[in-house]
Order: sequence, then C-alpha cells, then structure tokens
Amino acid sequence: MKLPVLNRDAVGQENKKSGGLVKKLLRRRVVIPTAACLLIGALALRFLGGGQTTAAAGLTYTTAPVERRDITAQITGSGSLEAANSYSVTSLVEGSILTASFEEGDQVEEGTVLYTIDTSDLSSTLEQAQLSLDQARRSYNSRLKELEKLSVTAPRAGRVLSLEVEAGEDVSAGQLIATLRDSDTMTVTVPFLSDEAAGFSVGQSASVTLESTFETLAGTVSKISQADTVLEGNMIVRYVTIEVPNPGALSVNQTGSAAVGGCASAGSASFQYAAEQNITAEVSGEVAGIRVQEGDWVNRGDVVLTLTSDSLNDNVQSAADSLRNAELSLESRYGQLDNYTITSPIRGTVIDKNYKAGETSEAGKVLCSIYDLSYLTMTLSVDELDISDIAVGQEVSVTADAVEGRTYTGVVTKVSVAGTSSGGTTTYPVTVRIDETEGLLPGMNVDAAITLQSASDVLAVPSAALNRGNTVLVTAGSPSAAKGTAVESGEEAYYSVPVEIGTSDSDYIEIVSGLQEGDTVAYIQTTGSGGFDMMMPGGMGGMPGGGMTGGGMPSGGGMPSGGPGGGRGGF
Repeated sequence: MKLPVLNRDAVGQENKKSGGLVKKLLRRRVVIPTAACLLIGALALRFLGGGQTTAAAGLTYTTAPVERRDITAQITGSGSLEAANSYSVTSLVEGSILTASFEEGDQVEEGTVLYTIDTSDLSSTLEQAQLSLDQARRSYNSRLKELEKLSVTAPRAGRVLSLEVEAGEDVSAGQLIATLRDSDTMTVTVPFLSDEAAGFSVGQSASVTLESTFETLAGTVSKISQADTVLEGNMIVRYVTIEVPNPGALSVNQTGSAAVGGCASAGSASFQYAAEQNITAEVSGEVAGIRVQEGDWVNRGDVVLTLTSDSLNDNVQSAADSLRNAELSLESRYGQLDNYTITSPIRGTVIDKNYKAGETSEAGKVLCSIYDLSYLTMTLSVDELDISDIAVGQEVSVTADAVEGRTYTGVVTKVSVAGTSSGGTTTYPVTVRIDETEGLLPGMNVDAAITLQSASDVLAVPSAALNRGNTVLVTAGSPSAAKGTAVESGEEAYYSVPVEIGTSDSDYIEIVSGLQEGDTVAYIQTTGSGGFDMMMPGGMGGMPGGGMTGGGMPSGGGMPSGGPGGGRGGF
C-alpha cells in the first residue's frame, strides 16, 4: 500500500523555505492564467519604461482587513492503523489436532499452548534415531579402546626378560612384544597330608629347605588345593604352594621341601618363577617408542612401548563423526516433536481461529492470528522538505472518521532515514505510536497532524498579501499608509509598507510589526488551472519598490528572501 504524503501547512523560513516552494512548483504542471500573463506583460512595460512605481492598469486587487487570529503551523497527513505487533501462527507439520482450547477474542500470554497435534507418526522415527545413536556410541567407545591399546602396558609386575621389537618397526596384532619374569620371588608346590593341609591358611608362615644345601628359607603359603590327591602307598595329600624370596641363587633347577605349622611336607618339588608372561600387541601399528630396557623391573600397568596407527586414528575420527551425526539426527527429531505443540509467540488477542480440535493441520497453513493491541501505530510518509522538522518524541494529534468528536494523542517513535523516491519526490516513513486506543481498531483510516509552531491572538494577513522584501500593500485609508510608499494603480492608490513576519500557516501570516488593526491590505489573488493556488509568496499581489510582487517571478531571478508566503497545503 502506498503511504500518503504529509502536507506541511506552514510556509518556510527564508531561503530554505522559498527554495522548497520552487521545488514544489516544479513538481506540478501549472497553467498560468490569463490574468498572470497580463500582469507579467504590464510589469515588463514598467521596467522598460524607466522603473516608475505605477501599477499596471486593469488589474483587480483583493482587499482584506488586518485582524487578530490564531495561527498554527502543522504537518498533516493520513494513514491506516496497525497493531503494535501481529503474528500469524502457522503449522510446520501435518497431523490431527488434538486440542485447541481457545476462541477468537481470547487474551493469550506469550508461551500459551494454542494447539497440540498427534505425534504418532513421529514416534517410530524417534525410536529409530535413538537406536542409531546408541549403536554409534558403542562403535565410538570401541574405537577409543582400540586407540588406548596403542600404549602397550605390563599385564603384571616383573622384570623385562627380553624385548622382541625395535623402534620404527611395524607390528601386527598378536605379535610378541616382550617377555616378563618375576624371578625375585620363587614358588614351590609340595604335597601335605590331606588332614594336615586342611588346617592351613593362605598367608600362613612356612619354611622351605633346599635339598642341595639343606639351607632353610622363610616363606608364605600362597595357595592351598581343595582337592585330594592319592599318591603311591595310598597316601592322600593336598598340594600347597609356598612363595619364598629369591636371595639371588635360586633357579628352576633346584628342589626343596617345606614345613607349615610343624607339619612337614610329604615330598619335595622343583622351584618355579612366581610369574613369567609374554606381552603381545593387541592392535597393529608402528613402534613409536620403547619405554623400558631388558632387565628393568616394571609394575602392572606400566607402559612398555607405544605404537602409532594412522588407520586407527582415522577409524576413531570416523566413529566420532558418525556419533555426532546420530546425535544431531535425534536432536532434529526432538526438535520436530516441539512442532507438535504450538504456543503463542506474543501476548495479545486472538483475531481469528482457522482450525479447531479434530481437524487436520496442514504444513504452512495459518492456524490463527494474534494481535498485540496494547497500542496502535501508523506510518506516515513525510516530504523531504519537511522531514528535518520531524523528531522522535513529537506529539501528534490523531482523529478518525469512525470515532467522531474525539482527538487522540500520539507520539513520533521513529523517523526513518531510508527514503523512497518517486516522480522526483523523496519521502521518508515516520512511525507514530498511539497508546490510548479506545474506539480505535487496526485498519481504520485516521488523520494526523504534527504541530510545529503556533501563535494565539496575533495580527495576521492572508499569505498572498506578502510581497517580495517582506512588504504588503495597504489601502490609502489604512492607518499604516502614512509610513508606506505610494503605489498607483489606475484610480486607486496603495501604499507599500515593510513588515516583520512570524508564524504562518497555509492561509495566514503573523505580522509582528509594521501593521496595526484597522489596516486593510490589497493583493492580487491568482489561481492556476483547476483552481490550484500558485503558492508563490504574496500570490500575484501588489508591486512594491523595484520588483514584482511575491506572487510573480522576482525581477532579479530566484525566490524572494523575505520569508514565507502561501504555504504547502494540498500535497
């Protein structure tokens, strides 16, 4: 909708306003009437004839008294009202509407549930998305564990007996990396009579006698067999394992017997190392670094060497990407679930309700409309010549044909700098807010007026009476004629009087000084085709001094510099 252009019902100020009037005139097609042509010809004769101040004969002057009146300079215009905010609630999904617990005219708060839509169709996709996420998470965790296996650790405490690989070497999963042996502790497993062994306990002190040297070593019971074994001679025994510290000379080639709690073993046995275990690679890779040397003692969990594997790193990254995709997919499904519960985006009044419970919503269709009617706004287009007079905070008087006899008060809330040009004219949108809205509704046409300046009970003359150089013509019988310059016009005599002007509107100009009550001004009222006032300062009025009246074109070219004339009404 094309916005109406505001009219400024005030004349300009000095050259700025006069220049504005020229622009206004250039924007219109003005047909100069016959009377204007006669006047121009008469003035030309006057200038060529020696500059006499005698007015051209045959011109008809209009007279008006100098009187007191109220003058108000305004910018006016019209427009349509809009809600403070409006929202069309649409559905993003298709489905059966389960609830719609509101009606047209209801007041709703932001976040109020308006519609709920059946989610049955979404349930299966949610379940599938959850399963995909669980699978992706398991795969990622599995890849992480494989990545951890690039650090090869000791499965138990012991001394590094041998290293089977070197730095930079490629190894395969299951390949032997190193051998650990706990030779600091030796064990010997010997038989005891079953009834005696039944009274032993793990951790109990024991003594071990070396058969080769009869040396006795202190030990500890570490394991007791619970099964009976029959030896030769029908001897029933249970095997007991005893650990002894290795002073350094024990080896698997030596044998010994033991005694626990005063009970001697029923036989002897060879010593064994407490532990001997191979370390193998669990994943393939390249040996990046070896952390131990042969003969070093390591504890359980100590890193023996580290591997690198580009393929394994790629697998981990791929698994991480798959996991993230699965998370996003599930989030998207839950986001879709939110679309099945439709809430009010603003606080306002339900204007229309297009769907009700039991009906099927369609994606993209408007379900209902909500207006925020806490206040109303209107947008006016202001001419480029007037926009500098508009500022945020200015009061605006608003009237509506639909509400007779009432004037509402608005305020300018925004003056846009984004102008729109059309036909050589640039206008700027101005937003007006109206808080007291009783009786008003969105869509109503209203008139607005922004008061720029006003004066009460001041002397005033018609705008067309002001001539170039801020002079007016008064009749011979006017009290102020005595201080004027005589101007002859046929049988009548007029006097050109200089004046000081003040506030003006489209019809009248305030006279601050130069005239008084009882004076009568004279001017030529000139109109263009269709009854359009030419709106040049002073119309085509009298002929003071050495130039044309404000209503004609000045003799020196350009517009008069002496202040406003006929105003800007009618745009």
